[in-house]
Amino acid sequence: MLGSKLKSYRKTQGLSLSDLSQQTSISKSYLSYIERNVKQNPSIDVLKKIAAVMDITVEELIEDTLPEFQNEEVLLDEEWVLLIEQAIQVGVSKEQFKHFQDYIKYVNWTKQNKNNGGKLHEQ
Repeated sequence: MLGSKLKSYRKTQGLSLSDLSQQTSISKSYLSYIERNVKQNPSIDVLKKIAAVMDITVEELIEDTLPEFQNEEVLLDEEWVLLIEQAIQVGVSKEQFKHFQDYIKYVNWTKQNKNNGGKLHEQ
């Protein structure tokens, strides 16, 4: 679950809730709610702040709460190649594309939580 994973990362890095609160500008009580799974659906901005302080990606923070994806080899069809080429031509950077990926993962994670009645997926 997100809360226990956040707590584990925080403790591994030797951070107290107060330390994390100060470094992220997120209230200590809100962080505590997340860790105790009282607040199970924090915003992407909150997740980004936490991940940045812990020097991890948002994906690393929430990945085990997402449904498993099969490791199938997916070949890019012509339409995907064209979309990628167009994105490059209009100046989409790799960093912007990574942010977009994080956003899509967050949207999917949020949908999954709503479909589970607000409860995080456990594996």
